[in-house]
Amino acid sequence: MSWRGGSAVLSRATRIKTKLQSALEATVLEVDDVSYQHAGHAAVRENSDKGETHFNVKIVSPKFEGQSLVKRHRMVYDLLADELQSGLHALSIVAKTPGETTTTAK
Repeated sequence: MSWRGGSAVLSRATRIKTKLQSALEATVLEVDDVSYQHAGHAAVRENSDKGETHFNVKIVSPKFEGQSLVKRHRMVYDLLADELQSGLHALSIVAKTPGETTTTAK
């Protein structure tokens, strides 16, 4: 974490985690910065936020109950709208309910 003007500047990954955890009460939340896999792409070169442009997100939330996969993704995109406007270029999302993770584990 770096400091500017006496206040902490959080990484994009930390901001993403905070926003998703707070709003969706995730029981599982993994946020992986995979920007290095896209190092030659224009979006990464032009980004002023230290190349934090591409992320994989895995989230399990009870708030996804009864929601279609498209609606779940929209929920995530809506929560991260300001990140998408400020340099987040790509987001891969796996969004499940707690029941779906129990079913897949069997």
